[in-house]
Amino acid sequence: MLSPHEFATLMLIRHAPDQLDTTRAEIDALLERQLIMLEHRADGHRRVHLTPRGRTLLDVFGAGSHGRTRVHTHRRSRDSDDAQAAPPSLVAAAADAMQGAQPQT
Repeated sequence: MLSPHEFATLMLIRHAPDQLDTTRAEIDALLERQLIMLEHRADGHRRVHLTPRGRTLLDVFGAGSHGRTRVHTHRRSRDSDDAQAAPPSLVAAAADAMQGAQPQT
């Protein structure tokens, strides 16, 4: 599972990657989980980007929607319930990213 600091760092990467200190300890954990990638620039600086898996994780948890509108929770009929549920691939990606974490105390 991601720590609160790792999750916050993931959101920061989505919204303000140029303001991130790339020497933070959370960067290594996010790289290890393949939620982010590093771009090495010609000027010697590194820039952090979300991977598709990192974007999916934020989308599944509704964090860092990046200007997207929220899905309405009101449903018109039972038939539409299945259509609006999160796709299994998104749920699986989130579960994979959160797997193996120790509880935070």
